[in-house]
Amino acid sequence: MTAVSPTAAVPYVPLTHRETMWIVLGVLVPVFMTSIDQSMIAGALPTIGREFGDTRNLSWIIAANLLTMTAATPLYGKFSDIKGRRITLVIGIVIFMIGGIASALAPNMIALILARALQGIGSAGLVSQAMTVLGDIAAPKQRARYYTYFSITYTTAGAFGPAMGGFYSEYIHWSAVFWTGIPLGALSLFFAVTLLGKLPRHEKPHKLDVLGALLIVAASSTFMFILSAGGKTWPWLSLQILSLIAISTLLWIAFFLRLVTAPEPLIPLNILRNQIVRTSTIANACGWSAVIALNIYLPLYLQSVLGMSPTASGLFLMVIMVTVNSSALSGAWVAARTEHYKRYPTITLLICIAAMSWMAVRVDQMSVWEFEIALAIAGIGFGPVAPVSTVATQNAVKLHELGTATSVMSFSRSLFASMLITLLGVIILHTVAAPGGSKLTPADLAANRDAAISAFRWLFWITNGCFVITLIAFLRMEEKPLLNSNEGRMG
Repeated sequence: MTAVSPTAAVPYVPLTHRETMWIVLGVLVPVFMTSIDQSMIAGALPTIGREFGDTRNLSWIIAANLLTMTAATPLYGKFSDIKGRRITLVIGIVIFMIGGIASALAPNMIALILARALQGIGSAGLVSQAMTVLGDIAAPKQRARYYTYFSITYTTAGAFGPAMGGFYSEYIHWSAVFWTGIPLGALSLFFAVTLLGKLPRHEKPHKLDVLGALLIVAASSTFMFILSAGGKTWPWLSLQILSLIAISTLLWIAFFLRLVTAPEPLIPLNILRNQIVRTSTIANACGWSAVIALNIYLPLYLQSVLGMSPTASGLFLMVIMVTVNSSALSGAWVAARTEHYKRYPTITLLICIAAMSWMAVRVDQMSVWEFEIALAIAGIGFGPVAPVSTVATQNAVKLHELGTATSVMSFSRSLFASMLITLLGVIILHTVAAPGGSKLTPADLAANRDAAISAFRWLFWITNGCFVITLIAFLRMEEKPLLNSNEGRMG
C-alpha cells in the first residue's frame, strides 16, 4: 500500500486536565469491552467444549483471536499515525461488534473460531489505540497517573469477566458472553466520536505492510496447527506433519525476508534496535502472556482438580485480575514519584516467581483457599511490571512513533500469548478431553483428575518460566529518566 501525503504539522497545545479526562473516558469503554470479552470467554470455555463436543480445539477460540490481533495491531498503529486515533478506534469497534455477533450465532466450533478471528482484528484497534492515546495526552512522568484509570477499568472487567462467563454458560447460554459486547460497542462508538475531537494530532506518512501481516498469520497458524495435530491427528513423522513443517518453515523465512526488505515492515527494525523498547517489550510480552494463559486454563484446573462448578470457578478466578491490576496502580504511583522506577517491580516479580513455584509444587495438594492466596500473591507480584514497561517504551520514542511503538509491544504480546496458549492447550486440553471427542461432562473431568494434575503442574512451571524471562529482560532494561513534558519529542 502506498504512502499517503504528509499531513501538515499541528502545533503542540497542552491539554487541560478536564480535556484530558474526557479523552481518557472516550477510550476507557473500549478498553473495558475488550478486557471483559477475553475474561468472560475464559469462564465459558469448558461449557463451549461440552456444547460442541470438542475440547481439543478450545485453545483455537483464544489463539485465533490473538493471531489476528497480532497481525492487525501494527497495521492499526501505523494507520493511526497516518489518519489519527479517532477514526482508527471507530474502525476497530465496528469490526469487533461484527465479530461478536458472528461468534454468538456460531453453529459449530469451526464457525466460532473463524468469528473469533474476525473479532481479533477489531480488538487490535482497541487495545493498541488506548495506550497510544495515553501517550498522546500526557508526558511520560505524568502518564503513570492516567494509567491508574486504565488499571481500574481492567480491574473491574477482569474481576467480573470469568464469573460472568461461568454464570452465563451455566444458567443462560454461552452465547450471552458475545452478546454482552454489542451494547458496550455502541457506547464505545458514541464516546469515540464525541469525546476524541480534541485529541492531539501527530500524523506522519507511513506504508502499511499488509503482506507482512498475512505472512505472520499464515506462519504462526501453521506452526500452531502442527503443535495441535502432531502425535494426535497424525504421527509426528507422517507425510502430513512433515509437509506442514516444510510449509511453516518457508512462511517464516518469507516473513523474515519481508522484515528486512519492505520499505516499512510490519515490525519496524529501527524501533527494535532501541534497547529500552526491545527489553521492555520482551518483559511485557512474556509476563502478560503468562497471565493470559493462567486466566484461560485455570477454570479447567478449578473444575477438574478442585471440583468446582463453572460459576464458582469464575468467582475464584477473579483474584488474579483484581490483584494484577490493583498492584499495577501501585506500580504506576511509584513510577511517577521515584527516579529508580525499576526497583519496585523487580522486587514484586521475585515474589510472583516464588508464588508460582509454590503452586507448581503443591498443584495436587492445594486447598481452595491456599490456591486463592498463592494466585493473589502472584498477581500482586506481576502487576507493577505492566505500567512501568509500557511507560518506559513510550518514554524512549518520538511522539510520531508512539502508535507504532505501542503496537509493536501489543504485537509481541499477542504473538507470544497465542503460541503459549496453543502449547499449553496441547498439554492440557488433550489430557482432559473425553475419549473419541464426545461431550465432556463434569464426571469426565473428575475421572481424569490424575492426568490433569500432571498437565497443570506443567502449566504452572511453564508460566513461571515466562515470569523469569520477564525478570531478566526487566533487569537488562535501561532506566532512562521519565520526561516531564512532550515538548521536544515531535521530531
